[in-house]
Amino acid sequence: MRYLLMLCLTLAATFAQADTYRWLDSGGRTVVSDTPPPGKTKGVVKNGGKAEAGDNQSFATKKAAEAFPVTLYTSAECVDGCKQARDLLNGRGVPFTEKMLQTQAEIDELKQLVGDAAVPALKVGNQRFRGFEAAAYDNLLDLAGYPKTAAYGSKPSGGLSK
Repeated sequence: MRYLLMLCLTLAATFAQADTYRWLDSGGRTVVSDTPPPGKTKGVVKNGGKAEAGDNQSFATKKAAEAFPVTLYTSAECVDGCKQARDLLNGRGVPFTEKMLQTQAEIDELKQLVGDAAVPALKVGNQRFRGFEAAAYDNLLDLAGYPKTAAYGSKPSGGLSK
C-alpha cells in the first residue's frame, strides 16, 4: 500500500512539472503542446498560467486587428481632436498605428485617402473617416468587430509609425 502511494505521488509530481504551452495558430485555432511554439508566436500561455507579458488583447481584438488594421492620422498642430481620437481608441482597447503628418508626401497620401489633409483622420481596414466624431469612429470599429471596451489590464497601444 505504501509503495502504491509513493508511486502515485511520484507520477503526480512528474506530470505537474511537465511544461505545457497554449497559443492560437494563424487560423485562429487553439494549439496545446508540450513543446514551445515555433518562432516568435505571441500570446503563449505556459502551464495554464497567465499569458506572456505584452499580451493583453482579447481574441476578438486580435482577429479584428488582423482583418481591419487601424491607423490614426494626426499632426503636431492637432491637439484636442487628436487627443479625443486617441482616447476613444485606447478606451476601446483598439491596437492602432499613429501617423503624424510631417512631410509633403505624407500630406499628399492623406489627401488621396480622405480627400483633404484634415486631421485627425481614421482608417479602419479600407474604411476612412476625416475629422473626429465619436459616433462615426465607434460605428467603423463596431463594423470591424472591435470590442466596445478595452480588456481588463490593457494598456494604450497607439504609437507613432516610423
